[in-house]
Amino acid sequence: MSLIERVEVELVDIPAAYPFRWRDGLPGSEPALQGGVLTITTSDGVIGRASTPRGVIAADLVNRRVRGDLIGQNALHREWLWHRMWELDRIEEFPLYFLGLVDIALWDIAGQLAGQPVHSLLGTYRTSLPAYASTVTYGSVEEYLDVADQCLERGFSAIKLHAWGDAVRDARLCQRLREHVGDDVELMYDGSAGFDLADAIRLGRVLTELDFRWYEEPMREFNITSHRWLAERVGVPLLVGETSDGAHFNTADFIHAGTATYVRTSSGLKGGITGAMRIAHLAESFGLRAEVHGMGIPNQHLCMAIPNTTYYEALVWGNPIITDPAVGKDGLIRAAVDPGLSP
Repeated sequence: MSLIERVEVELVDIPAAYPFRWRDGLPGSEPALQGGVLTITTSDGVIGRASTPRGVIAADLVNRRVRGDLIGQNALHREWLWHRMWELDRIEEFPLYFLGLVDIALWDIAGQLAGQPVHSLLGTYRTSLPAYASTVTYGSVEEYLDVADQCLERGFSAIKLHAWGDAVRDARLCQRLREHVGDDVELMYDGSAGFDLADAIRLGRVLTELDFRWYEEPMREFNITSHRWLAERVGVPLLVGETSDGAHFNTADFIHAGTATYVRTSSGLKGGITGAMRIAHLAESFGLRAEVHGMGIPNQHLCMAIPNTTYYEALVWGNPIITDPAVGKDGLIRAAVDPGLSP
């Protein structure tokens, strides 16, 4: 057996990010941080890793609450340990970004022990997937159009806007972008929870006319009824469940309410790889798509294993643009071949 012998969080200095901004009302790029790398070491010397930009918080939770629950457990008993994290969450109300860290590290261990990449353990569905360019917030329509040109030249076939959080101004941007790139480029819009229902409907009707692929997180996800009312009033497909707590438990209610054509899944906000796959299978059972949120190696593995996903999300920032180096010049990411959670 691969028994867990050590559980540690190593603090690492993360330099300040390249400066960028999000919509009005949200902070933008972060200053220098103390990130953390969770390491789980087994009795046969295998080390699983998972990283977070919130190292101090992760270290506190591991030292005070999690380590004692893991020491001596079989590292391959991921289901049991996934449920243990949910039990501990009842006491701590873990931040979403922490909830899946242990699970990610355990999948890394499992892949190394099996000599297989994690996507292979999950059951590889594909070996490559297109990426879409997910913009930060830029200063003007003209700059967005310039960035869009750079994204298409870089190999991206689809673009998602993070705009200003003003329904009228954002609608004009979406119209100009559609005119600029034509009908053959897939476009998406992410509201970053910036609207109330009235403005979400107003912008959603414009996105419907412009044939946007999806309308993501227009409102805070506390109230499922408001999302149902939105879905009844606009034609653009909604992508829901990015920041709602509860992994597949909560996603199920969004689906049951009729709000979803797409749902969000991810290793980072949905309880690790195990939680992300639960959401993907739940969505598939209703004929819905499960779109993986965010960049990073665990999410790259998920993209190779989830049949009902469309794209890999690659953040684009700066001008000239900077993006995830995992995206090839052809706009694709490709399956890892090394054991565990390798790039």
